[in-house]
Amino acid sequence: MALAHEDATGAVRSCPEAADNIGRLLDEFRTKGDKVIHVHHHGLDPEDPFHVDAPGAAVQPFAAPRGDEAVIIKHVSSAFAGTSLEADLRAENIERVVICGATANHCAESAARSASSLGFEMVYASDAVWAYEAIGPDGVSHSAEQIHSVTLANLHGEFGAVHSTDTILNA
Repeated sequence: MALAHEDATGAVRSCPEAADNIGRLLDEFRTKGDKVIHVHHHGLDPEDPFHVDAPGAAVQPFAAPRGDEAVIIKHVSSAFAGTSLEADLRAENIERVVICGATANHCAESAARSASSLGFEMVYASDAVWAYEAIGPDGVSHSAEQIHSVTLANLHGEFGAVHSTDTILNA
């Protein structure tokens, strides 16, 4: 979730309020006694920027687990692939998942699509995720905002609901 290597190199990212909104979601869910599950990406290749010993694997303080909150370690894009996440959710009869974190068009989107495909009610926090600018294989440059917006458009309706943090908290 950290993507410290991207931020450290000055990469342009969308949604500067995402970190604050992740914190707001976590605070509210903790206060209500809702189940909070953190997913951390640890690449297996020592050269992977998300390898457990690399800066990219560091969890940013605003999203750090507290107390006995569950932490799922994943090695691929989706939080569900090769992990116990689905079984853990089903064991606790959890039907609705709220997805936030980084990045909008990678791990968060993969988790959202998987959650939907597995039959969970998926809610994607539109302003508690972010994307980075990128250049496509055709050489076309895409702004972080464009990538973020297209990700939201792709998910909303077909894979679940896409809502702002305020809408989620006031539901």
